[in-house]
Amino acid sequence: MNNQLHSTKLQRFQELLLTTLLGDIPTIALGPKLRNLVYRQIFAQLGSSVYIQNGVEFLGTASIEVGKRVYIFKGVRIDAQGHPNNKVYLANSVAIERNVDIGCLADTSIYIDEETFIGPGVCIEGPGNIKIGKRCMIAANSGIYANNHNFANSVEPIKYQGVTRQGIVIEDDCWLGHGVTVLDGVTIGEGSVIGAGAVVNKNIPPFSVAVGVPARVIKSRIHQKLWEKGVGVSGK
Repeated sequence: MNNQLHSTKLQRFQELLLTTLLGDIPTIALGPKLRNLVYRQIFAQLGSSVYIQNGVEFLGTASIEVGKRVYIFKGVRIDAQGHPNNKVYLANSVAIERNVDIGCLADTSIYIDEETFIGPGVCIEGPGNIKIGKRCMIAANSGIYANNHNFANSVEPIKYQGVTRQGIVIEDDCWLGHGVTVLDGVTIGEGSVIGAGAVVNKNIPPFSVAVGVPARVIKSRIHQKLWEKGVGVSGK
């Protein structure tokens, strides 16, 4: 136990040292190239050609894996601290825009798959597990929250009643418009579009268009998908 604690403190010291020394070196001073080279010592994995702009904050880098050609822009905060089993994984060609906040809390896995774009000001928070598929587009100021507070006891403060966590899945090729909120326990099916400002509190079938608070399905994209695949749909 003491050895594990010592190792954790040593990792945290090394993380603080390197991110403090290199984190604010600007782009014009070869900052991204230096970070891509040196940060490999503290990350669980850091692929080639990763662009990390200055002003990015990382916590718990030993639990963060980053694929190839990933872009992480200024003001992003990625926090994988809180539990030995925490994991944040950014697959190849993911882009994380400015001021995105990704946080694990306790015993959390956050997986963002290939070619997905996370827009400015998005918040992605555990402690439940979150899986975002390939080629998704999450527009600015959206929130993905994989937990709910218990509040049944009116005497005890809600803060002390704990949380439930079921996890969130956003399947491949989904587009979430500006300011969408996704709540715990939800699966958004492949190819779905969620309109700006919607609150998603229940599952959305694949290839749906959903809008509103709470979000409701107003259209299916199935016919369009069949035409694209050359199947054809009867006009009746």
